[in-house]
Amino acid sequence: MSKQRSEKYDFDLLVIGCGPAGQRAAVQAAKIRKRVAIVDKREVVGGVCVHTGTIPSKSFKEAVLFLSGYRQRSVYGAGYRVKSEIEMSDLTFRCNRIMQIEIDVIHHQLRRNNIEVLPGHARFVDEHTIEIESSEGFIKKTAAKILIAVGAKPRRLDNVNFDGKHIFDSDDILHMEMMPRDLTVVGGGVIGTEYASMFAALGVHVTIIDARKRLLGFVDEEIIECLQYQMRSLGVTLRLGEEVESCELRDGTNQVMTRLKSGKVIMSDCLLFSAGRVSATDDMGIENLGMELDTRGRLVVNEHFQTSLPHIYAAGDVIGFPALASTSAEQGRLVSCHAFSIKDRRIDSEIPYGIYSIPEISYVGKNEEELTHDGVPYETGIARYREIARGHIIGDENGMLKLLFHRETLQILGVHIIGEQATELIHIGQAAMCLKGDLRYFRDTVFNYPTLAECYKVAAYDGYNKVRMSAPSEDF
Repeated sequence: MSKQRSEKYDFDLLVIGCGPAGQRAAVQAAKIRKRVAIVDKREVVGGVCVHTGTIPSKSFKEAVLFLSGYRQRSVYGAGYRVKSEIEMSDLTFRCNRIMQIEIDVIHHQLRRNNIEVLPGHARFVDEHTIEIESSEGFIKKTAAKILIAVGAKPRRLDNVNFDGKHIFDSDDILHMEMMPRDLTVVGGGVIGTEYASMFAALGVHVTIIDARKRLLGFVDEEIIECLQYQMRSLGVTLRLGEEVESCELRDGTNQVMTRLKSGKVIMSDCLLFSAGRVSATDDMGIENLGMELDTRGRLVVNEHFQTSLPHIYAAGDVIGFPALASTSAEQGRLVSCHAFSIKDRRIDSEIPYGIYSIPEISYVGKNEEELTHDGVPYETGIARYREIARGHIIGDENGMLKLLFHRETLQILGVHIIGEQATELIHIGQAAMCLKGDLRYFRDTVFNYPTLAECYKVAAYDGYNKVRMSAPSEDF
């Protein structure tokens, strides 16, 4: 590890963006005594993750689940509610509280590691110099290494009038003042599906419009069939395979009219436009340095997250897929490891994906469609929450865990979960896959009782019973 410090520049590492990628890169570099600064256009730290993305949306979901009594309905009846009249202020109170706690934690972490925070908009002057525009004017800073971690922002179309009162994008949906009676969601991706299910759990009539034939096409088809069934049970109308022609606020009615190309017209109090995100690289002077961008402004990087200028890195949502807070944080750490020759070993493990809809979805590894396409001889083992005592205790009888495993070797190829605590349970499967575990591990392991983790054992029994008759030996 090099201990040399470059006095030619103000900083050894200058990070643009204070989200998970920027924070983790900055802290990693600071731990080896590098001079580090973070520039962010917000006056407070945290980035999109804390202010408009992961933290507020997941906090909103927990507030919805609690106040709506959703988790207890299977026990106390479909009409059960903790609070009969739920206002937006009831829901956002929890969001604001948790956001402030996260901001304080990040501030403390950066201060403890002597990382300088420079609020303002960063713009490249040259490949080592950044101009920072803030309310106090302009300053210039130089750095030997630079990380671009500015994240992404909602994609907006010119023919949609986002007014922040009736027509929203995902960054301003939680600024809604009144609880709508009905909501139209344009876009059945992750964000659209999450918010649609949350508002539906509150009793709002929700309509999802998407040009694709099913929600979340990258998720296992059986899991999505289960999700769509449960969303319809909440009163969600799915307009799949439909394209939007126009959406506008009708004068004098305070109603949003959405016209579809098929001729259908949907009226609603509010509309959430959630049709993808684009990298937030506007007005940064990136194009003047010759760095390569794709059509959505995403920076193109190599396996070490270097752009076409080797000392300038990019990580997080600004480089696109998988665009998760978890992967962004790890990318940021790896940037500093490479930039300052820190010895590190990447674990070649599958990345877990979490979708915080109601019900929750998480998966790791391959799905059935992919294995079928690749010609892999696989089998499934399924456990349903209604078979598990814990499922009845917590009030989730519709959840499911599915193991995909190789029919001959029993190697675990994928784990797919829908239901309560799916994003927590998935890490058991991820660890087993990373350590090359097979179906016998789950079959023979003792799990606490009663827990949802027992689903792994029940699913292993189910899968084992499907293949044991053709087993070549007793050890199988």
